[in-house]
Amino acid sequence: MSYRKLLLLPLVTFFMLACKREKAPDYPTVVIAPVEKDNVKLFGEYVGHIRAYRYVEVRARVEGYLNQMMFEEGKRVEQGEVLFLIDPAQYKARMDKAEAQLKRDIASFNKAKRDLERLKPLYEQNAASRLDLDNAIAAYESAEANVAMSKADLAQYKLQYDFTTVRAPLHGIISERYVDIGTLVGPGNNSLLATVVQSDTVWVDFKMTALDYLRSRERNVNIGQTDSTRSWQPTVSVTLADNSDYPLEGIVDFADPQVDPKTGTFGVRAVLANPKQVLLPGQFTKVNFLLDVLEGAVVVPRKSLIIEKGGSFVYVMRRDSVAEKRFVETGPEIENSVVIERGLGDNENIIIEGQHKVNPGVKVNPVAPSAVDSTNADKIKA
Repeated sequence: MSYRKLLLLPLVTFFMLACKREKAPDYPTVVIAPVEKDNVKLFGEYVGHIRAYRYVEVRARVEGYLNQMMFEEGKRVEQGEVLFLIDPAQYKARMDKAEAQLKRDIASFNKAKRDLERLKPLYEQNAASRLDLDNAIAAYESAEANVAMSKADLAQYKLQYDFTTVRAPLHGIISERYVDIGTLVGPGNNSLLATVVQSDTVWVDFKMTALDYLRSRERNVNIGQTDSTRSWQPTVSVTLADNSDYPLEGIVDFADPQVDPKTGTFGVRAVLANPKQVLLPGQFTKVNFLLDVLEGAVVVPRKSLIIEKGGSFVYVMRRDSVAEKRFVETGPEIENSVVIERGLGDNENIIIEGQHKVNPGVKVNPVAPSAVDSTNADKIKA
C-alpha cells in the first residue's frame, strides 16, 4: 500500500462515522388531528303515516232533489263557498207559512196587550171584575207565548231553507261528487255529497316503543311537550317516496299518554307545513325524529378508534411526539364519527391514520391531514 493511500484511509473513516451520526432516526409517519367538540344530534327512525290536517265530509242536512253542483272536482274551494243546491221549494213554502203565522200571532198579541191596558184602569175603579182582569192577563200571556213559538218555528224553517244551499265547511281541496244531479239526497238517504281535505298542513303519525320513552325521560325530554329552557326542540323530518328529503321540518305536538299492550308502542304525532301539497294524505313515509342533542360532545373519526378485547382505545400524541395508548368510553356513532364520553380532554391530538405502525411509548413523525399528499401517503400506509 502506498503512502498516499495510508493518508486517505483515516479521512474516509472519519467522514463515514460523521454521516452515520447525522442521520435522523426513522420515526413512523402518522396523521394527527385535534379532538373536536360538536353538538351531536341523535335521531330515531320510524315508519310514519301522513294524515290531512282536517278532513271534512260534506253531507246533505235536509231532504230534497240535488239541483246543481257549483264547483270543479279536485280543485281548491274556500270556506263558505257554495258547493251544491238542493231543491228549496218545499222549505221556502214552510218558511213563508211560518212568517205569516208569526204576523198573525203578533197581531193577536198586540190586541191582547191593548185589551189588558184598557181593563186595568176599569178594574182599579171597580168598573170591571177580577175575573175579567184575569181573563185579559191570560189572553195576553197566551198571545205572547204564541209569538215566541212562531218565532222558533220560523227560525227552524229558515235554517232548513238555508241548508238547501250546501257550502264548503273549510278551505281545501274538494273530492269528486259522490251523487249525481237529480238524485234524492237527505240525512237518511245519500247524505254524503263530497269531502274537503285541508292539507296545506299535515299530521305525521308514527309509533315509538316504551324503551324510547324511558330513554327520552332519562335525557329530560318530554315527548309531545315543548321546553323553552332547551336550545332545541324535538323536530321531525320525513323522506319522500323517491328517497329524497322533504325540505321542511315539523314539531312533535302530541304523544299518546298510554302504551298499547298488544304492540308495546305508543302513538306520536307531528305537524308539518305542506304549502305545495307535496305530502299526500294516506301515504307512508320514513320519519327521522330528533330525540336529543349532545351539546359540546367530544367527537373523533371512527377510523381513529381501535377495538380490542380489553375495550376501545385511541392513540394520543403527547407534546414530546410520543404515542400514548388511551382507553376511552364510547357513545353513539354518527355517520363516520364516534362520540367519546370519557377518556379524552380538550386540546389533545389523536392519531387518525397510521395507527398500525404505532406502539405505546413510540415516538412518531406527526403530519396534519392537509399535509398528506401522494408522496407521504405511501409512507403512512406502509
